[in-house]
Amino acid sequence: MTQKNPVTVNGRSYNWPSEPLVVICCDGSEPDYMEQARARGLMPSLDAIIEKGENLRGLSVVPSFTNPNNLSIVTGTPPAVHGISGNYFLDTETGEEVMMNDPKFLGAPTIFEAFQKAGARVAVVTAKDKLRRLLGNNLVFDGTAVSFSSEKADEATLAEHGIENVCELVGMDVPEVYSAGLSEFVFAAGVKLLETFNPDLMYLSTTDYVQHKFAPDTDGANAFYVMMDKYLGELDAAGATIVLTADHGMKAKTNADGTPDVIYLQDQLDEWLGAGAAKVILPITDPYVVHHGALGSFATVYLDSSVDAQAIADRIAALSGIHVVYDNARGCKEFELPPERLGDLIVVSRDSKVLGTREAEHDLSALKEPLRSHGGITEQEIPIVVNRRTAGLHQPLRNFDAFAIGLNHVARAAQAAE
Repeated sequence: MTQKNPVTVNGRSYNWPSEPLVVICCDGSEPDYMEQARARGLMPSLDAIIEKGENLRGLSVVPSFTNPNNLSIVTGTPPAVHGISGNYFLDTETGEEVMMNDPKFLGAPTIFEAFQKAGARVAVVTAKDKLRRLLGNNLVFDGTAVSFSSEKADEATLAEHGIENVCELVGMDVPEVYSAGLSEFVFAAGVKLLETFNPDLMYLSTTDYVQHKFAPDTDGANAFYVMMDKYLGELDAAGATIVLTADHGMKAKTNADGTPDVIYLQDQLDEWLGAGAAKVILPITDPYVVHHGALGSFATVYLDSSVDAQAIADRIAALSGIHVVYDNARGCKEFELPPERLGDLIVVSRDSKVLGTREAEHDLSALKEPLRSHGGITEQEIPIVVNRRTAGLHQPLRNFDAFAIGLNHVARAAQAAE
């Protein structure tokens, strides 16, 4: 690779990679998943990576959901800069509740866009197609970029994705959406692209289907991490710098009898204020709710102008299982969120609790295992594993430091050792 000048993206400077950089976002990967699997001797490749590199911890963005954290990782910024504050939000201009997966909602360029403009080759592979357009925003598919999802790999074209015949390349059919195979396809594609496409930067983003279903150190979880370990070894053997992180953690969200531990916040507000005086939005909502029933630990509330916001905030805060309730200004400052994408109140639950709207609006019939979910402060801890020694890292680390770690701090460590 030709050494070039640093690339500045969203106010951060990134060195040009001296070897391929692969950043992996393992969706929902609470650190305990890998540590428990390692303790059982199930991840020898990860053990080898850690022995020669780093096994660190960091914090995700709150809300600890998929879209805001993936976009933070690939822009190197919090949601206050890039604008994606959840999977779902209330568009106050139209009054409609919409998915935040259209690039029009993205307010900052990605690291991939900036590096491609500087002459780099970039590859982006994500499990679910809901992220693909955001992650690949403004990439030019001229032979120097590819961007596709496992979910719709068979629909990839040169014009829209920079690649075709993906299933043939990977040697796998398109997996079921609700399967570990959707993530395995991401890893297998990453290995093949490293061999055939020769990217300077590559981003691999999985799905948390397994983590929603299985706790750490269960057979289902361990099988997933054994699979992942195989591909980590192959990526490492190919000579890439690897930075492995997560978009959020995952916690059990159940009562003692195994039923979901839910505060139905819209029902509660309707009881206090009457119907129509408040509207609860759950940013975890997306098209893939089978494994979590649209129940997470973060909600935002829009209030009628006649409602005493502080009085309602105090009443919500007094409910058992509530972690914090902030008004818009304080909550957006605390969590580095865009004020225009959040309501009058920001509500975060703790520990086992999740937040719902109305009980009648949540179909939990598809939940086959005790609920595991995320979204709050208690799901904020994430792993940051690097297969190289690092130097000069600041604390606390964030998952959106991943590209800076791989491009800036690994290089400095190598130079210091010379």
